This record gives sequence, structure tokens and C-alpha cells, in this order.
Amino acid sequence: MDQVEMVTLNSLVPKTHIYHRIMRHFPTQIIADHLSDLEHVKGADGFGIQGLFKCLFLQFMADLSDREMERFLQENTSAKWFCEFELSSKTPSFTLFGKVRKKIGTQRLSRLFVAVRDALKAQGYISETFTFVDASHLIAKATLWQERNRRK
Repeated sequence: MDQVEMVTLNSLVPKTHIYHRIMRHFPTQIIADHLSDLEHVKGADGFGIQGLFKCLFLQFMADLSDREMERFLQENTSAKWFCEFELSSKTPSFTLFGKVRKKIGTQRLSRLFVAVRDALKAQGYISETFTFVDASHLIAKATLWQERNRRK
């Protein structure tokens, strides 16, 4: 038997969830300023560039391939909320993540990840014993994502 219930996506994500804590300190304006010239990415119709950046952020944090990220967004209510998607809306195909990374560029993506890291670190969500600022990790990760996607 089907049941109908009125819910909001926000009500489905517990206030104690880590994504809520991250969002309180996420450098939204810095991200918007850095991505303002990239509002149109081929194949990203209906997906905002900031939401797509948040997808890349979660993908990096969870160490997911592009295909795994596609599925993660389809199945994870909290991830949909964090990335600014609606509960029943279509989520991006795995092919879009590579396009977005390429459009943003490795250097800019690295600067944005550093901005997020610094904002979260200032609030005590991240503590580092060592800090290595090296874009080669991001480049290597992007290459790994491409290789994983070719194998699947």
C-alpha cells in the first residue's frame, strides 16, 4: 500500500548531521565569487555551478569515483540536500563531474578546496598535524577518477 506524506528535504536531514555543521561554515560567498564566470557548463542544464562544486567537494571527501558519486547522490538524502538538489529531482550523471572539474580547472579547484578547508579548520572541524599544499594530489585524484570510470 502506498502512503503519501508531506515532507521537506531539510526535515529529512537531522540537524546534528555533519553536513549541517559544514554548511554553517561553508565559504559560500568565496565559492560564488570564484565560480561566477562558470555559470554555464555543457550538460549541466538545471544544475547550478555551486551545487556541482559541492558535489565535487563531497566526492573528494568520501573518495568516490564519478560513477560512485552519481549513485551516492541518487541514494543519499543528506547529499542531495548539501548539493542543493530537490528530493525528487534528477541528479547529475557521472559524466558531468569530469566536465565540471575540467571547466573549473585544477588550480582553481585546489584554491577552492583550500578555502573550504581553512573555513572548516577555523571552526575546529579539521585539525592538521601536517599541511602539504600540493595540487599534484588533486591532479592524481582526477586521473584516478578517470581511470576508475573507464574500468567500470
